[in-house]
Amino acid sequence: MVFVWSYLTRGDASYTLVQVAVNDLIMLFAFAPIVALLLGVSQVFVPYETLILSVVLYIVVPLAAGYATRRALIRHRGRAWFEGVFLKRFGPVTIAALLATLVLLFSFQGDVILANPLHIVLIAVPLVIQTLAMFAIAYGWAWAWRVPHRVAAPAAMIGASNFFELAVAAAIALFGVTSGAALATVVGVLVEVPVMLLLVRIANATRGRFDFAPRPAVA
Repeated sequence: MVFVWSYLTRGDASYTLVQVAVNDLIMLFAFAPIVALLLGVSQVFVPYETLILSVVLYIVVPLAAGYATRRALIRHRGRAWFEGVFLKRFGPVTIAALLATLVLLFSFQGDVILANPLHIVLIAVPLVIQTLAMFAIAYGWAWAWRVPHRVAAPAAMIGASNFFELAVAAAIALFGVTSGAALATVVGVLVEVPVMLLLVRIANATRGRFDFAPRPAVA
């Protein structure tokens, strides 16, 4: 989704690619320790093997499958066909799969949602505040450092976004599809999209503030 936000703000595609790649590599190794730490603070014990298995199933396996598929298709059909035909046809599949997952999750959580609307608000409000605060810090810092807008916007977007897709998968694997944890992650996905679109609008409206005058040459 960060690529979408970067595109909407006319961000630097190369920078966004490197940023997302580094971020994903960090999460590959840091996700399990972070979850174990947070669950430990909440006095919820989950076997470390279960956390590692969730990372393998929902990060390593899709990554390996995507890499193998890309290599095989480029070898047999060429890079032009892969980038110009396959990716365009396959793109809607990921969106449809995510929407189908959300629909199924909400169908399992329907009774809980209707019976506890206040809980939904209590989940959504802190997530909105956290997203806005992280964007403000990253975007403001980039402005203070005179970072070009094409870099500042995607940097702030990925700083404000969350790995809710991974969180949904991990919550289901650890606590079950009808758990409160799964509900919290689903609410997070639905809250993040409109908030991020609001941040895209803010980034585009403040583009002119990043037209910095050249620094004077040092004698």
